[in-house]
Amino acid sequence: MEKQRPIPGTGGDRYVPYAERSGRESAVYFTRDLSAEGLRKIFHRVSENLTGRIAIKLHTGEPHGPNIIPRPWVKALIESDLPGAHIVETNAYYEGGRHTTELHRQTLQTNGWTFCPVDIMDEEGTAMLPVTGGKWFTEMSVGSHLLDYDSLFVLTHFKGHVQGGFGGSDKNIGIGCADGRIGKAMIHTTPGSDDQWDIKTEEFMERMTESTKAVVDHFESRISFVNVLRNMSVSCDCEGTAAAPVVTPNIGIVASLDILAADQASIDLVYALKESDHHDLVERIETRHGLRQLSYMKELRMGNDRYELIDIDNKDEIITPAEAVAHVVPFQAEE
Repeated sequence: MEKQRPIPGTGGDRYVPYAERSGRESAVYFTRDLSAEGLRKIFHRVSENLTGRIAIKLHTGEPHGPNIIPRPWVKALIESDLPGAHIVETNAYYEGGRHTTELHRQTLQTNGWTFCPVDIMDEEGTAMLPVTGGKWFTEMSVGSHLLDYDSLFVLTHFKGHVQGGFGGSDKNIGIGCADGRIGKAMIHTTPGSDDQWDIKTEEFMERMTESTKAVVDHFESRISFVNVLRNMSVSCDCEGTAAAPVVTPNIGIVASLDILAADQASIDLVYALKESDHHDLVERIETRHGLRQLSYMKELRMGNDRYELIDIDNKDEIITPAEAVAHVVPFQAEE
């Protein structure tokens, strides 16, 4: 039976300044080096807990998607630091290039994800993971192959999202590990509804985050998070070539063992940009009430929204988001 929906507008459209936050601080690492070497360098700061069979959860994109994390970066990381790791994905809820396993594998070929195994985790069915402390779910349906892995490296292209406001680590695994038919429907659609996308604002953020919690709790300490703040359209990579043009400057890469701290630091870095540089992305985040992802992760005790931002480019100096983005330049598309 569906639970009563919360009253809309309960905080997901309001940015909470650092001074108004409370609780402990987590470590968040930062580099401006947007390259394969920069990704490798920051990965080393959060890699020690990854043991056994390792899955890499990233968004491999719709056909010819222009903004996904560059494949050469991921290839270099796997070859040098994660030999034997598998990229993991699930099929999409919407119709498109990843709607079925067959189409999904064609898209993986098109987009060049051919240098290591890619496991479509719901290819052979689903599994249920418990959701502890949620208001919408007691369990979440995920791709069954998720249970084959000992550790999860969450490698996220941070960007906007048409429904979630932004897509960070929370969205990458909350939507990305839920299977394409059952789990994603649980998050997006009220049972019995004819509208595939009828759940929005706070409720959508909460459902997505409860799905994330199921995955994070499953892996316990054997999980780490990297967000790449590059080519940040207001659109998700699920929109492929239809994504809105990028206008937000590239910022860098953040990493943490704390999912909330990683996503909160990424949001703080965007908000620290000049208003003219962040206007479009902030508008997308706030109009969708995307900031509810952060407050709900905190309510579910998934991490801390306070952190030390450690500049690994400058002898691990502790810096502010404003200092991190002080010298960014306007976005220019790569040739």
